[in-house]
Amino acid sequence: MSGRLAQTEGLTDIQREILSTVRDFVDKEILPVATGLEHRDEYPTQIVEGLKELGVFGLMIPEEYGGLGESLLTYALTVEEIARGWMSVSGIINTHFIVAYMLKQHGTQEQKDYFLPKMAAGEIRGAFSMSEPALGSDVSAISSKGVADGGDYVLTGQKMWLTNGGSSTLVAVLCRTDEGHPEGTAPHKSMTTFLVEKEAGFGAVRPGLTIPGKIDKMGYKGVDTTEMIMDGLRVPADRVLGGATGRGFYHMMDGVEVGRVNVAARGCGVAQRAFELGVSYAQQRHTFGKPIAQHQAIQFKLAEMATKVEAAHAMMVNAARKKDSGQRNDLEAGMAKYLASEYCKEVVEDAFRIHGGYGFSKEYEIERLYREAPMLLIGEGTAEIQKMIIGRRLLEEYRIQG
Repeated sequence: MSGRLAQTEGLTDIQREILSTVRDFVDKEILPVATGLEHRDEYPTQIVEGLKELGVFGLMIPEEYGGLGESLLTYALTVEEIARGWMSVSGIINTHFIVAYMLKQHGTQEQKDYFLPKMAAGEIRGAFSMSEPALGSDVSAISSKGVADGGDYVLTGQKMWLTNGGSSTLVAVLCRTDEGHPEGTAPHKSMTTFLVEKEAGFGAVRPGLTIPGKIDKMGYKGVDTTEMIMDGLRVPADRVLGGATGRGFYHMMDGVEVGRVNVAARGCGVAQRAFELGVSYAQQRHTFGKPIAQHQAIQFKLAEMATKVEAAHAMMVNAARKKDSGQRNDLEAGMAKYLASEYCKEVVEDAFRIHGGYGFSKEYEIERLYREAPMLLIGEGTAEIQKMIIGRRLLEEYRIQG
């Protein structure tokens, strides 16, 4: 049901071809099974295999490493299509993509040569880990530690909210590495990203590393979200991202910046699906002798929903294009993520209201979207954090003289 909303002007033939292939895949392979898998909290193995074959895992990995070498815009529009089918699937790809992006931008030549071709093929699957049980949004308060020991680092600490914690085989993990940094060094200058390889699965996945079971969540099911416990985990020094300690905070922030565009794209996709469900139900359901779509109250809702879908899409595209052109996009990405996630929640709620009592029924897809939308309000930096970033940047841009 592809209509007039959320179209993107100025795409190349290749971009259009990729997107129509992905949309086709979503309509045939994701939408028919998503709600069933979601209710069982089941990992979408077949869907993931299909996306590997389409090359989605290597979408932004350069061609010399076996990827498609596409732009952030192509990637974001792909995510939008996939999230329209089932948001959890876009989460399975997102962390993988962020780790590949961090490797591409900051990895040593050996790290790129070793990891990127396998990541492009989806053989190695990436996850990244900043958060900890006690810290929430305050990344500078990280307490997991990496201590040098011979040619290795020994990692100890507990991580939280690891998307793909079980299914991934490579985790980029942020730890404190205080040595070599004088007392009083700012916390963000004494952090390092370690590239930790592991077996897929749960339990003791390698000596010193445990992935307890999945966290049971209200929505965003199917994708495994876990804790990660490091207890004397040995990582060779050549698995420090970029080869030098103390740069981890910058690596992660760079990754999260493209991740924010991605979360905005997810919000756009879910909002589009909610609009489709609402506008279609409104034409089928009759009250007082006519389809409810003919009642002004419902038409007003549809008008608001469509406007929000359109606005969120435009901001998301703008943020992606800005990053692709080599400019700083933290302001635009923060605004797009904030707006798209808030609008997504509102559009989903309106579609839910249009469905009336049926919105509560597990048989209707809107029930699933209603539980999924809130994840976007907190994932990849809460709305409050986005507003803080936006506010700070605005004051930098509009500082008064004198």
